Amino acid sequence: MRMLLALLMIAVPLSAGRGPTMAQMKAQVRKLASERDDLKAKLAAFGNLQEQLAAATQARDQAKADAQTAQQQLAQLKATLKENTSGGDLLLKNLESAKKAAASAEAELAKVKAENQALSQQVSATPKEGDLVMLTRDIVPARPLNLHRVTPRIKSAGLFRRRPKGVVVVNVLISEKGEVLDSRLLQGLPDSSPEARAAEEACVQAAKTVVFDPATSKDGSTRFKVWQGVGFDLD
Repeated sequence: MRMLLALLMIAVPLSAGRGPTMAQMKAQVRKLASERDDLKAKLAAFGNLQEQLAAATQARDQAKADAQTAQQQLAQLKATLKENTSGGDLLLKNLESAKKAAASAEAELAKVKAENQALSQQVSATPKEGDLVMLTRDIVPARPLNLHRVTPRIKSAGLFRRRPKGVVVVNVLISEKGEVLDSRLLQGLPDSSPEARAAEEACVQAAKTVVFDPATSKDGSTRFKVWQGVGFDLD
């Protein structure tokens, strides 16, 4: 999958017989770094979904175990009540408590089953128009239309201070209409100065003004909502 940071690369024609220039090699390095970071973000998102499924399955199994325990306790109390009629009041209280525990466990089990089913459907269901999806081989990423005209406004750091330099990657939530709904810093500058933090925030704000062709299915018939990276090369 091609990453959006590659959109920032400026193609420089090469003279016949010459190898790649230093600028092209740097651009290639930035492209590879963007692809790596984008893959990390996707793996993290997929991992979170897998963790949710695992947690739901564990909660379901625990609820089943609780329900079985409550049913066993109820059966024991019924047997004890049948054999010992003298202690009726206490046994009835215990029986009522066991019934409530069993009902609570069954309700929790039903809730966990519903959550587990919803998560399973989220993983396996075919996405519809406007659904939020992860970028996969079956999804064509959103394409920025005005990225070359969007420039982060970075304030001067002073007469004797250098402007922050490096690559800033912003994760943007792109609607099925190509509009940016939200933006978050995905990869900041290595510099820890206040100027670097201000530059990162400027990139986050600039990303909100990018207009996209939305992400689609491979045949282009269905448009989706996606989180996607946008890179800014600060020179």
